[in-house]
Amino acid sequence: MTLKDLRPGESGMVSGFHGQSTPVRLMEMGLLPGTEVKVVRLAPLGDPMDLKVRGYHFSIRKAEAAHVFVKKAAI
Repeated sequence: MTLKDLRPGESGMVSGFHGQSTPVRLMEMGLLPGTEVKVVRLAPLGDPMDLKVRGYHFSIRKAEAAHVFVKKAAI
């Protein structure tokens, strides 16, 4: 599953990336394999997504989130 598929309140662990190139910008923001990420909320029209990673919040577009593979956290 990808980060784009998580709903507000759900968490997952980054397991990898796919696409033409390594998403350096996302990795610089802390989305590294093995990192827990939580979807805090979505904008009113569903894009961008507000994420919590390593204790801070940032937003990314769903198009970017579609390139991040996650393993959904067990409840």
